[in-house]
Amino acid sequence: MTDHSARLATLVGSRLCHDLVSPIGAISNGLELIALAGSPGPEEMELIAQSCASARARINFFRVAFGKASPEQMVGHNEAAKLITDYCEGGRMTMDWQPQTSAAREAVQIAYLAALCCETALPLGGRVQILEADGIWRISGTGRRVSVDSALWSALGNLEAPDDIAPDRVQFACLAMLVPEAGRKLTVHTGDAAVSIEIR
Repeated sequence: MTDHSARLATLVGSRLCHDLVSPIGAISNGLELIALAGSPGPEEMELIAQSCASARARINFFRVAFGKASPEQMVGHNEAAKLITDYCEGGRMTMDWQPQTSAAREAVQIAYLAALCCETALPLGGRVQILEADGIWRISGTGRRVSVDSALWSALGNLEAPDDIAPDRVQFACLAMLVPEAGRKLTVHTGDAAVSIEIR
C-alpha cells in the first residue's frame, strides 16, 4: 500500500467513525434512560428506533460510496435511490436520484461521492440532484446558502487530492482518484447559487 493509499484509508476510517458516533451515541443514551426508568417508554423506544435506522442507513450508503466496487456489479435504480434517500432522512439535505435504470456500481459510487462533495457546499442544507443521460452524469447542489472551499473544488477539477485534506472532506480525494481509474473525465462548476459536477 502506498503512503497516499494508506493516508486515504485512515481518512475514510475517520469519516465513517465520525458519522456513526452520533446515532450510536443516541442509542446508548436511550438504553441509559431505560435503565434509569426501569422499563422502556415510548420516547426511549422511538429514540432507539430512529437512531438504529440512521446508523443502518449511513452504513449501507457508505458501503457503496467508499467500498470496493467491481465494474461488473450493478445497482438497481430503486436501491440506489433508497440508499441515498435514507442517508438524508431526518437531516437538512435531500438528495434526488433521477436515473430510472440500473447502473454499474462503479458509476453509482462515483455519483454518490460527487453528491457528498456537493453536500459540503450547502451548510444550511439544500437539495442535491443526480442526473444521468447517455453515460454522462451531472450532480448539482442548490440551497439557501452556497459556501465553496475554492482550493478544494479547484483541486477536484484538476483531479488532485490535497495531502492536508480533512476526514469530512475525504470524498473529494476519493472522487479525484476514482474518476480517472474509471476512464472518465470530470468538470466542476461553482457559483453563488449552485455547485455541480459533471462526469463523462
